Amino acid sequence: MAAPFYVTTPIYYVNARPHLGHAYTTIAADVVRRFHAMSSDQTYFLTGTDEHGDKIVRAAKKENRTPREYVDQISGLFRKLWPELNISNDYFIRTTDPAHMAVVETILQRIYDAGDIYFSEYEGLYCFGCERFYTERELVDGCCPDHQTPPEIIKESNYFFRMSRYQQWLIDHINQHPDFIRPERYRNEVLAFLREPLEDLCISRPKSRIKWGINLPFDADYVTYVWFDALLNYVSALGYPDGELYKTYWPVAQHIVAKDILKPHGIYWPIMLKAAGIPVYQHLNVHGYWNVDQSKMSKSIGNVVEPLEMKDVYGLDAFRFFLMRDMAFGLDSNFSEEALVQRINADLANDLGNLFSRVISMAHKYFGGVVPEPDPDVEKEMDLGLENHSRVAIDAYAASMGDFAFHKGLAAVWEFITHMNKYVDVTAPWVLAKNKAARKQLETVIYNLLEGLRIISGLIYPVMPDTAVKVQKHLGFSGDDDFFKLDRLTTWTGVKPGVKLRKSIALFPRIDLEKKQPQPVERAATPIMDIPIKPEITIEDFAKIDLRVATVVSAQAVPRAKKLIQLEVDLGETRTIVSGIAGSYAPEDLVGKQVIVVANLKPAKLMGVLSKGMLLAATDKGGVNVATMDHSVTPGTPLS
Repeated sequence: MAAPFYVTTPIYYVNARPHLGHAYTTIAADVVRRFHAMSSDQTYFLTGTDEHGDKIVRAAKKENRTPREYVDQISGLFRKLWPELNISNDYFIRTTDPAHMAVVETILQRIYDAGDIYFSEYEGLYCFGCERFYTERELVDGCCPDHQTPPEIIKESNYFFRMSRYQQWLIDHINQHPDFIRPERYRNEVLAFLREPLEDLCISRPKSRIKWGINLPFDADYVTYVWFDALLNYVSALGYPDGELYKTYWPVAQHIVAKDILKPHGIYWPIMLKAAGIPVYQHLNVHGYWNVDQSKMSKSIGNVVEPLEMKDVYGLDAFRFFLMRDMAFGLDSNFSEEALVQRINADLANDLGNLFSRVISMAHKYFGGVVPEPDPDVEKEMDLGLENHSRVAIDAYAASMGDFAFHKGLAAVWEFITHMNKYVDVTAPWVLAKNKAARKQLETVIYNLLEGLRIISGLIYPVMPDTAVKVQKHLGFSGDDDFFKLDRLTTWTGVKPGVKLRKSIALFPRIDLEKKQPQPVERAATPIMDIPIKPEITIEDFAKIDLRVATVVSAQAVPRAKKLIQLEVDLGETRTIVSGIAGSYAPEDLVGKQVIVVANLKPAKLMGVLSKGMLLAATDKGGVNVATMDHSVTPGTPLS
């Protein structure tokens, strides 16, 4: 009977657009879901968006929108991103969904009726960025550890959840279930925090300060604290308390979170569940940060990586592979395009790509593209052990993927790929092909190599599903999910003799990073009268150009480029534009200017920076003059 498996991502806060961190967490959940589906488990995968709180109100106000309009837009960005990253979630929840809000009210009322929520006045250090109170010991040099800003002292009356009542219970539960929070370093971190007295949690915000939230069912003058609202999505999405999904999947719940939200998930959430009489989740799986330029990604320092840009430039499966291969789950990792390209060229182009190409090509060269019939006696006589190597790889892979050690699972696959390449070198099919007496040996060798490709295609499926299907179809299979089941992979002789193979293709062409970063062309100033008028165009042609007003938010010189400036502009959305105007403008002189941009120009990479638009400017002997507006206009306004 199929075992149930339930995996969740955090529901992402919609005060910012999705970035690499969101992509990693969600791809990791997708990978582990696909792996369990391969193991014939009955899977359910939840993601979604967290849409209440003071930060949402502030972000919406900044864009002159209502909170509802704002959350609909940003939540839509997340929802649209996941299919583009081949994410296979079963449900996408929003905390503004009526069904979720009803569950929050039900559980709040239950905990209130049990006496675990009380009303009191409180004065404390409040970070508006985190939307929570901090204790002195939690601050770093007097500042919020996440936002590096000093919290404000707030005194107000609120409702509090008696977390302190359950502190010893949580300590005992963690000690009795050593893998409750994993990896171990995060379990130890939670236990270290619990060595100090646990303060009760403020779970309300007065409507005099914020109205955007779920009403407390026992006091309409207050809304629910965003974490008490958001965490309950994991059960509300399953139809708590009576839904069949809840009965099936909640007992096996696996949460995936980044380490910055360890405390809410490792302390608040299990205590909330205990107080509400709900069984505690099975595992909390915590991963580290993706650092860019040795720093945590941050909008304020401008090192946020856009997942769609990486996918569009380097390919989706290559991007997914890099994320799973280069981060040891639980530890921090560094992201750079150079590292991504090196991983693509070494692991995907050289190892996997070359193996696939040479095996398929030899099958066509020696057998007309038809799968040959292996000879068991020849296999026994040659005793090259490829089948045994495949079993070792499958066992190591399965153990690692089940423990969220994706990098180890992929390392096991690549060890088998190395054995495959050695097998080619040792058996030397090109030599066997010259000897008619060695025909059976050649048939067996090529068959084994094709079978090895089938095994590899199954093992890479959770991480690189499109590539896996591509390999399977070249081997004569349909590429349906059933072909990637682990029990099929452990059965050698899955490739059928006599089947016609497709011709070889380049799975992963090598990438020349330098060629993908065109250098700026130095041009001498051209006399105005020497520039010919371009051919006439129709009004319909001109209408294809989308000119928009944009406000320059920030600007900085592009390293190693004399004339390039990287600008972040607001044209209703934030865009990066690279422009060759450094000879005439200092970056600081451009901030705040309203410029005109070509908004629908195809993105291009300049010195490693993806430019998504172009500034309008004129160049003469006096230098470059950027076209600007003579009075303030709303960013994003089209020119007509």
